[in-house]
Amino acid sequence: MPLSAAEQQADPSGILRRAQDRGRIEVFPSVVAAVAGHAAVSCYGVMGMSARGLRDGVALLLRRDNLHKGVDVREVKGHLVIDVYVIVEYGTRITAVAQNLRSTVRFEVERLLGVPVGEVNVFVQGVHDERGEG
Repeated sequence: MPLSAAEQQADPSGILRRAQDRGRIEVFPSVVAAVAGHAAVSCYGVMGMSARGLRDGVALLLRRDNLHKGVDVREVKGHLVIDVYVIVEYGTRITAVAQNLRSTVRFEVERLLGVPVGEVNVFVQGVHDERGEG
């Protein structure tokens, strides 16, 4: 059952709060980012998460313990907007990988955190060739 705007609000610090009959739930954006990052790297065709932005035109592949740094989370009108920055494997269809990634991240965040996701935006920062040729 969706909560009204009065029951669900974002704190200026970025914490998403949900009031319920017996208490409230607070979810930090870093938790949402961690869940989204782990869901993203489990998708077929995703080589790994990338840092936001490029350095000298090159995307940096993040280590497993920094996956949340490749995700931006913000709240807009009671729904989350999640931006995911990834590097895909060479030879995969980027549109298919992005569509799968969007649905997987949305499903996992909603399933694990119970927070409605409005949008998942995928930003492909690079393509990686495992053979070492690209």
